[in-house]
Amino acid sequence: MAYQPVKVKADDDGQRLDRWLKKHYPHTGFAAAQKAIRKGEIRIDGKRAKADSRLEKGNELRLPPIFHERPKGGSVAQKKEKSHSLKKEDIDFIRSLVVYQDKDVIVLNKPSGLATQGGTGIKRHVDALLDGLKQKEEDPRPKLVHRLDKDTSGLLVLGKTPDSTRYLMEAFKGRDVKKIYLAVTMPAPRQAEGEIRAGLVKTEGGHERTIVDDESGKSARTAFKVLDKAGKEAALVAFAPLTGRTHQIRVHAADVLETPILGDFKYGFSKEALMDTPIERTLHLHAHILEVPKPKGGMWQFSAPLPSHMKKTNDFFGFSYDIEALDGLL
Repeated sequence: MAYQPVKVKADDDGQRLDRWLKKHYPHTGFAAAQKAIRKGEIRIDGKRAKADSRLEKGNELRLPPIFHERPKGGSVAQKKEKSHSLKKEDIDFIRSLVVYQDKDVIVLNKPSGLATQGGTGIKRHVDALLDGLKQKEEDPRPKLVHRLDKDTSGLLVLGKTPDSTRYLMEAFKGRDVKKIYLAVTMPAPRQAEGEIRAGLVKTEGGHERTIVDDESGKSARTAFKVLDKAGKEAALVAFAPLTGRTHQIRVHAADVLETPILGDFKYGFSKEALMDTPIERTLHLHAHILEVPKPKGGMWQFSAPLPSHMKKTNDFFGFSYDIEALDGLL
């Protein structure tokens, strides 16, 4: 079988070559794909490709025969069709999460417990359901432009077109997007408001965590404000991350404020704290408000209502707050 050309579709504009190969030719395997790239067997518009080469709509890829060999259990096309088919209940579910949509963006209110992307042992996740948001088969597939932790609920923004996806990814990488998260902490912070500045670094090993380390860690800043509290026992706190480190809010709350977020057992929350209460053990951290600058001026302003487990906890403690209280954080 000779080398065969493949055209890049609009849906894959901006994607890295290695991720594109994994998406469209999963049967080939990572090692074989990397070997083909290293040996120069993959070309983009006639030029030697690299694993991190960014693809553009209309690019012509030359792929070696190994990518076109018939996998066990059916053709490449059959495998792709099977992997992209969604059940009606999956389509209904992902569409039920939409809180805003226009020609450029889709915004979801992600529930706690649903991963943003796949990983070891994770089969159901937002990224696997995004085909369900397409109105027509020929529409580009919406793309994730940032992430939320699996157990964090709230606003998740998707790009609807290749251009809007690129723009939004850059906006989220920089500091142009303003974010406010709501959390319940136990106990209540000693300070009513302030800014946390503490470097963060990821630990290595089987149980990856993020820890405070001002010497070798990356700079991390989080503004916070207590919105309401139940004495010293618990508080409803607004957090505004000014940088975007992994688990930033969770670590800053637990290790700097010494007030772990309710349900965050990874970062110091104790199960004993909820004994003899009806409070759910779910993480109480919610991406509540986003302000995103538009490409041609103006601002997108998105908000997502609290999930039911946080509403119940607020009722239990008698928490309430006024939206104006968040103004200083935006």
